[in-house]
Amino acid sequence: MKKFFVACLLFLASSQVFAAKAPNFTLQTQDGRSVSLSDYQGKPIVLHFWATWCPYCKKLQPGLVKLHKKYQDQGLELLAISLREDEGAKPQDELKARGYDFLTLVEGEKVAEQYYVQGTPTTFFIAKDGEVLWVTNQSDPNNPKLEKAVQAIIASNK
Repeated sequence: MKKFFVACLLFLASSQVFAAKAPNFTLQTQDGRSVSLSDYQGKPIVLHFWATWCPYCKKLQPGLVKLHKKYQDQGLELLAISLREDEGAKPQDELKARGYDFLTLVEGEKVAEQYYVQGTPTTFFIAKDGEVLWVTNQSDPNNPKLEKAVQAIIASNK
């Protein structure tokens, strides 16, 4: 956890490349189903912290969805965690209204603290062995670093 904390401190200034184990967590979906990060063990995963009211999240999500579709045959998973929502917000319904079908977990404030998330969007790129290889808070859906990060987490530990 100390290594993860130090890595996250480095991240606060900008996007960073680092390797630290992603802490496990369990959260609920909007319909009450429990999901844990460990459910994705052995798979490369993009973990996206967001909020329904966040315009930068809305801007980034098409790029994440595009990458997920492009690399899902190689095992890529896309999982979102919604946090700091307005009362009555329904994050999964909001994603569906935007035309997306990736899963979002809700009430992610404690997990965001565990991951040292300072704002939205914050996106973690986690390799198959659970190592966080890259973290970013940028919102440009066309940033080529996003695809390079996806390729890195897919290629890791083959």
